[in-house]
Amino acid sequence: MKKGRLLLRGAGLLAVLAMIAFYGLNAQGVEEPKPSEGGARADVIAIDTMKMFGDLERPKVVFLHDLHTDALAKKNKDCAACHLSGKSFEMIPDTLKDAVKGIDVMSPKFKRIKDAGRKEVMDIYHAECIGCHTDMTADGEKAGPLVCGECHIKILPPSVREQMGLDKSLHFRHSKAHENKCEKCHHEFDEKSKQLVYVKEKESSCRYCHKEETQENRISMPLASHLACIACHRNTLAEKKKTGPVRCSGCHDPAQRAVIAKAEDIKRMERKQPDVVLLRTVTENEAEANLIARMSPVPFAHKAHEEYNDTCRVCHHESLDACGKCHTLEGKKEGKGVKLERAMHRTVAEESCMGCHEKKQADKKCAGCHVLMGKKQKPEPASCQECHIEVPAPPVQEGVEVQPLEKKSKEELAVLATELLQARKGVSDTFKDEDIPEKILIKDLMKKYEAVEFPHRKIVKTLVNGMKENKLANYFHREEGTMCQGCHHNSPAAKKPPRCGNCHGKPFEQGDMFKPGRMGAYHIQCMGCHKEMGIEKPMGCTECHKEKTS
Repeated sequence: MKKGRLLLRGAGLLAVLAMIAFYGLNAQGVEEPKPSEGGARADVIAIDTMKMFGDLERPKVVFLHDLHTDALAKKNKDCAACHLSGKSFEMIPDTLKDAVKGIDVMSPKFKRIKDAGRKEVMDIYHAECIGCHTDMTADGEKAGPLVCGECHIKILPPSVREQMGLDKSLHFRHSKAHENKCEKCHHEFDEKSKQLVYVKEKESSCRYCHKEETQENRISMPLASHLACIACHRNTLAEKKKTGPVRCSGCHDPAQRAVIAKAEDIKRMERKQPDVVLLRTVTENEAEANLIARMSPVPFAHKAHEEYNDTCRVCHHESLDACGKCHTLEGKKEGKGVKLERAMHRTVAEESCMGCHEKKQADKKCAGCHVLMGKKQKPEPASCQECHIEVPAPPVQEGVEVQPLEKKSKEELAVLATELLQARKGVSDTFKDEDIPEKILIKDLMKKYEAVEFPHRKIVKTLVNGMKENKLANYFHREEGTMCQGCHHNSPAAKKPPRCGNCHGKPFEQGDMFKPGRMGAYHIQCMGCHKEMGIEKPMGCTECHKEKTS
């Protein structure tokens, strides 16, 4: 039964893919630039087909797919030279044969539709591959290996192959080419009818169902995407229309992907997703209710985050459901045991809120402050209130019952979240020039050098100008003196923060081994900032410290 479901799922996909191929993709073509430098390729394939029949007797076969595609093109041949096709495959059930009637479906296997047995499959490879190479050599053409040891090798050549996916631009171009008919690509398996069906406004990423390896009831993502995408592109080319790549490097070589044209004026994907959400934890466990009540909800600008990212999978890494459906307070199987608090706050996970924000802080314009601050201190408890905003109590009206958040509708919660976001005002500037010292003299090394003339105001203005267009920084920089805390890292935001010497003594403090002395603090702060921000100068001591002449 499991095997039958696998075949049915694969067959259903083939049927839909064949429909895609039939209608074609009238998208803008892609120029084929030079492949990545350094000899690395994106078309390196290790053929290990025989392992399905047991342990391999010889190492895997190294196969350069684009090299063979180009060789065939010179002979006016294409994929059909190696991959068989037919009007329908045996595994397609009668219920789906009408969908693929008259349409060629190409097998991803080499010179066969199914695997008959070990010897049969091995004979196909040896006869076809070596036979083709032999014929080309006899014709005086450059050809591939003829002996075992030149195909079966232990060390694969370097590869630059990267996973391919549709970002917002590519998705928009495909949607436009298909006239917004989402059913051309999106489907889900209906358990009742045992067929693939399209459900409007429940479209999901292909990767949510199709994983890296074929599972009992669905084919793998690589297989699904190659069947669908390449079939569609080939059929569109046959209609003499511009389309996407059909070679490995066109999708998997980062150098070639970089030249794919970006669409302008990309429309928002409509799936009834919210513009604004009030993130809060809901639980049926009474013991946890008091814990939840201690933490204020988080107003989340969902639409704004869509604009910042190229794909929904940045946050929704397993499904398009709300985070709390898989990640609960107590943790459960669907969320791989990751509790909600960890899912939102884990700094090493890019899918989490704090993890994503920390990654943004690694930008060179931000890193000079944030990378160093992160190494020196932990977030203060008050920082929780940067996201968790207390909901103001509504005015008391006689005869009107105040409803708790749990009883408010989605629409009411969205209005509340919008009000909380609008009430929060970020800061994109700092104090006025007259409140910022223009220069500061640092005299701590004056025995050997002249005093360092530190261009204080110039540095402050440079940092501010670099942040003005950064919406994330503007949202979280809450005070005019927030920028000052990049250097004055253990003091409140103020016009006149304490000087470095107020905390850092000339020698380091024996009672606090993690607090450097004044000279160490200056060098860690200044040189560390330059390194993190990619500033090459100063290169040596005397570019900051003028050497004394007497």
